[in-house]
Amino acid sequence: MKTLLIVEDEKLIRQGVKNMIQRSGVPIEVIIECNNGEAALEILKEQKIDVMFTDIRMPKMDGIQLVQAMKELPYQPLTVVISGYDDFSYAVEMLRMGVKEYILKPVDRNQINSIMEKLEEEVTKKKEEELTRKTISLQQLRYLCMENQLEEKERALIEGEFRKEFVKGPYEVCCCNCTLEGEEQTSTCIYLGTVDKFQVFIVECENKGFLLQKELKNSFVGFSESVEGIDMLPKAYKQAAAARKQAFATATRVVDYDSQKMTHLHGLEGLSEEQEREIDTLVTKLGSGHVEDVEKQLEDWIVAVIDQKQSMELLENWISCFLQLVVKKYEKVLKVEKEDLLELENMYQYQTLSEYAKTLSAWIAKFHDLISEEFDDYKNKKKIQQALVFMQENYQKDLNMAVVSNSISMNYSLFSYAFKQYTGKNFVTYLKELRIEEAKKLLRTTDLKVIDISAQVGFENEKHFMKTFKAICGVSPTEYRKANQTLL
Repeated sequence: MKTLLIVEDEKLIRQGVKNMIQRSGVPIEVIIECNNGEAALEILKEQKIDVMFTDIRMPKMDGIQLVQAMKELPYQPLTVVISGYDDFSYAVEMLRMGVKEYILKPVDRNQINSIMEKLEEEVTKKKEEELTRKTISLQQLRYLCMENQLEEKERALIEGEFRKEFVKGPYEVCCCNCTLEGEEQTSTCIYLGTVDKFQVFIVECENKGFLLQKELKNSFVGFSESVEGIDMLPKAYKQAAAARKQAFATATRVVDYDSQKMTHLHGLEGLSEEQEREIDTLVTKLGSGHVEDVEKQLEDWIVAVIDQKQSMELLENWISCFLQLVVKKYEKVLKVEKEDLLELENMYQYQTLSEYAKTLSAWIAKFHDLISEEFDDYKNKKKIQQALVFMQENYQKDLNMAVVSNSISMNYSLFSYAFKQYTGKNFVTYLKELRIEEAKKLLRTTDLKVIDISAQVGFENEKHFMKTFKAICGVSPTEYRKANQTLL
């Protein structure tokens, strides 16, 4: 429970009720006290009160008058009456007027506890219901903005539902990239959250200045013309979206819709086949190392939009096509990059086109590095595979890492790192195990002497061979042969 108001002209009773409420176990953020109905009504007009405890007989405005007056307010608290025995008939009347509970003086602590628990449940339920209604309402208004996605019957139903409770005076729609936490509403506007590519606010014209000074003080925004009535919401949204695109493209802080100056933003045509082929070529160049060509073409498109020689919609189509082809051609490389791509697809989450262009350019450079790294890794793996073949064919000779790395024309240090990455073992260990495996085959399938097998698999002397064989196999070469004689 957030706020509770106690209205009682007798100070001792008021403080006593407050103490009992504080000890009831129900958490309350703020408890407000006042000693008459008039003061209480002013508080109710200024802020949202969850629960009110009120006496009946008070100076200036009594409890009955207070309850009647608050019926005109948009938000009415759950009310508990505190009455004397002689006021019982009045308390009954107030119950008929919607009061939740009444308490006879002297106030009983257990009764307070019981009532507070019930009220806490009701306040929680009421807030949950309000949140649900608000969520559904905002969703319906978002649908109405995107009128082209609604059937006529759906649009008429939403307009009918909100017509009475929609903003009363002239209003404007604002599109920007500014988000509010949890889609919370402000005192100056209605925040709809995300509609298509934009964050959308509905603001009464008289509050536009406050919105720009507070919630949108650091944003590049677009406003619609001033309109009235919920049926004008779709049109106003489209105007605000066009104005936001203008603000985005030209880095203008606030743009008000002007139908004469924004025709260049409405290039609804799609990409031509030639343009799609150009983009496909650029994506191929991105993967083959020609990143400068990609950045140059991107810069040319952006400059054309800023100079109003090209539409924002066409640029959106160009970038969307580019990113989709990148995913299609380099999906394996993009295992950890797809989240970045999702962000890049909506350019309007950035303040301006210049800011977005820097982000996209940085991503292209990063992606190029990723491609290069992946390609280099592929080449390294191929070379290590060649090295393993070379070792398999020459293990009986005097081999070392320098000889093998030279055979595949690979830097010594890089070979050492790449070899262990590929095989999971260092070079010396791998070569020993390779030679011992060959020795085991000879011990099983031939009657060659151990000293001859030692030389044949590349060991410089018999003692070194026998020591290595036992370290790896756990038995001597002779014991191994004896245990595997059945294979001869």
